[in-house]
Amino acid sequence: MVLLKEKLAAAIVTVVLTIPTMDCATCPITIRLALLHIKGVSKAKVSYEKREARVTYDDAQTTLGALTKATADVGYPSFEADDPH
Repeated sequence: MVLLKEKLAAAIVTVVLTIPTMDCATCPITIRLALLHIKGVSKAKVSYEKREARVTYDDAQTTLGALTKATADVGYPSFEADDPH
């Protein structure tokens, strides 16, 4: 007997990422573009003043880990705002 584990429905998720290393007004542009290039991300709003990104994505297509990897890959490590890291 073969058991298949399958996710029945995707969820649209919004997460806030803290990005403490943003140090200039153009950083949000770089971060936003990196996030929007991820399949499943539908919205990314990045605030230099708050040092955060609010990202909306389809959890059937991507993960929180992929989001934080994308920001780190462009030089800005991030973590979920609720995570005490």
